[in-house]
Amino acid sequence: MDFFRTKKGLLVLGLIAGLGAVLLAMNGNPKNMALCVACFIRDSAGSMKFHNAAVVQYFRPEIVGMVLGAFIISLVTKEFRSTGGSSPVIRFILGMLMMIGALVFLGCPLRMVLRMASGDISSYIGLIGFIGGVGTGAIMLKKGFSLGRAYTIKKENGYFFPALLLFLFILSLTTRLFVTSESGPGSMAAPWLLALLVGLIFGVIAHRSRMCFAGSLRDIFLMRDFSLFSVIGGVFITMLVYNLATNNFSLEAYGPIAHAQSLWNILGMYIVGFAAVLLGGCPLRQLILAGSGSSDSAITVLGMFFGSAMAHNFNLAAGPASAATADQAAALGGPGPYGQAATIICILVLFIIAMTGIKKAKKA
Repeated sequence: MDFFRTKKGLLVLGLIAGLGAVLLAMNGNPKNMALCVACFIRDSAGSMKFHNAAVVQYFRPEIVGMVLGAFIISLVTKEFRSTGGSSPVIRFILGMLMMIGALVFLGCPLRMVLRMASGDISSYIGLIGFIGGVGTGAIMLKKGFSLGRAYTIKKENGYFFPALLLFLFILSLTTRLFVTSESGPGSMAAPWLLALLVGLIFGVIAHRSRMCFAGSLRDIFLMRDFSLFSVIGGVFITMLVYNLATNNFSLEAYGPIAHAQSLWNILGMYIVGFAAVLLGGCPLRQLILAGSGSSDSAITVLGMFFGSAMAHNFNLAAGPASAATADQAAALGGPGPYGQAATIICILVLFIIAMTGIKKAKKA
């Protein structure tokens, strides 16, 4: 048996992946946002002026690295499969909803775990919603939900998404077409070469381990299988040790770039968990599958780019909490009225998609 398919092997891969997040945190990335798929897609979208939130604009090399890492290792192991045709429009919408939910919480499941490892209580509250969303999705799967079969297509289709990201990355390094934040999270970044290398290694590990935050919980709910949970545990352990060793661990209501609105933390991550199960993978897993040849996952990632632009252009994203200063009162942060309304609408749309998928499965 392949050691890295066992629980111990997956734990080791998780520990190594966690070291990548530590390196990024030590070398310039925001401490509790060392590696966040949703945040980095949002930053990259901003760098291409899809939105004009000045503090979150930077073309993140980590995203490119993760897709290329999955692409390269899938070719080496002959696991690259160019597929597509499984409800692409619905997948685009689900990707959009998943991103809006993540930006209401202010992070994807990966960042949720990194925040948990720093003692951020609001991330544990978000975990409640994520577990609830995954559980709801698992119920829908039991009832027969399906987005339909993906079909084998020309292998060249699977090459275009990694090639597109690489092309955009080269443009970001060699031209002034892209915007970079001068302050805020978008201005905090590890050196691009280190970020790219960590992304590549993380992409390889995520592909080999089948790392998926929603999938780990889904497997526990449906099959009592804790294998995928081992790799998630490895990431958490490494980041926890780093935070304890560097005095970055502190139990507090919310950490940096987070908010203290518990209800919206829960509902934001509920959307992410629910959408991820319907899609067959969390934001990280969608990136990895897109790099491995899935055009359906590539469309989902494009939906996430679109969702990040919507979230900031239409004031749907949450704002971070802030402590009181001499000039300003303390603020809880969280989504405004538009973001709160969008959160409820996203949940309703998810149930509509899920119920429609179940009806189709029964007719078949």
